[in-house]
Amino acid sequence: MKVAVFGGGWAGCAAAIEARKAGADVELVERTDMLLGTGLVGGIMRNNGRFTVAEELKAMGANELIDLIDNNSLHKNIDFPGHEHSSLYNVAIIESEVRDLVHKMGIKTIFQMRGKEVRLKDNKVTEVLLDDGSKMKADAFIDATGSAGPIENCTKHGNGCVMCIYRCPTFGGRISISEKAGVKESQGKKEDGSTGAMSGSCKLIKESLAKDIQDRLKNAGVCIVPVPKDLQKKDALELKVCQQYAHKEYQENIILLDCGNSKMMTAYYPLSVLRNIPGFEKARFADPISAGIGNSMRLMSSVPRDNTMQVQNIDNLYCAGEKAGFLVGHTEAICTGTLAGYNAVKKVKGEKPLEISRNLAIGEGIAFNLEQMQTEEGLQNRYTFSGTILFERIKELDLYTTDIGDIKARVEENGLTNIYK
Repeated sequence: MKVAVFGGGWAGCAAAIEARKAGADVELVERTDMLLGTGLVGGIMRNNGRFTVAEELKAMGANELIDLIDNNSLHKNIDFPGHEHSSLYNVAIIESEVRDLVHKMGIKTIFQMRGKEVRLKDNKVTEVLLDDGSKMKADAFIDATGSAGPIENCTKHGNGCVMCIYRCPTFGGRISISEKAGVKESQGKKEDGSTGAMSGSCKLIKESLAKDIQDRLKNAGVCIVPVPKDLQKKDALELKVCQQYAHKEYQENIILLDCGNSKMMTAYYPLSVLRNIPGFEKARFADPISAGIGNSMRLMSSVPRDNTMQVQNIDNLYCAGEKAGFLVGHTEAICTGTLAGYNAVKKVKGEKPLEISRNLAIGEGIAFNLEQMQTEEGLQNRYTFSGTILFERIKELDLYTTDIGDIKARVEENGLTNIYK
């Protein structure tokens, strides 16, 4: 029994881990030379409803990645505008830690490779033709190729290639397995009808900032620097894919988080303006390198699926991460990836797939997102457990809590304790 996972971000890694735990031989195909995708420059976990979801995952038996992240967090239980009890993991070392875990579990990784063509028979994927001409055969496939880029989308809908962590000029752009299988994909929209959304943060070289800013970041994990009114960016909030960070405080201040680098919570900032702000006179960008101009464009690719993460009309193809409906964030990727990996194996075994109860935040998030994605308005929303429409919903349904005992009890009441073990 073999499962092939395409895309090595948090979603793909979670899918590969769970499929392996369920007894499959797993091959993980990654376009670049590193795992984790945006997780290489992200770093925020456990903020707001993501705390609940992380503990639900652990209670369900999917603790491997959550524990690894917790063990590599630089700061825990910090607050910043609109967000409480956050953890910030160290982006400098997290990839090597995840790679070690994946290899120890016996998952085969194939780097610098993409799926170029998909062959089908009787509504099933039989094989995927790779960049080098070889064929990937498996019993089930998981599309975790994401929703960002490639360069032509960043040029058409954004401010061009800004040399971000995706590194499309080096490794080639994203290729969607689902699209190659003939599945019609959706694209996210902004309120003005334009396509996609820009990644919501950029990274500064910490040593390029004033010493007092460095010290505040090291000691507190967060640093908030007021921006003079004449230097404030007027469009700072509307552009962002991460709408959970679209509060007015993010326009009136520069909000920095210590994730190993200095994470600036805005999509981009013209360098000539930034260097006029006290403390940023020598500022330099680490990612994207051209973050004075723009950022990567995302929400370019979502596939129709059901609540087991199976792609519509393809019997053995599953999806995870932003590909599964603009569920934005590392925690969200781990949730959908874990479920996709679990159900891919269930499909091969001929067993009933798992649909997570809506009595849990995870189940409600996956099901609510699916409902919303059927509407034009839904395509304009971003879905995350840490903010916006989805966080508000799980609060309204009384699913949000930081009481770990209550979370464990709820998982047990729904018969899902250690379901992923």
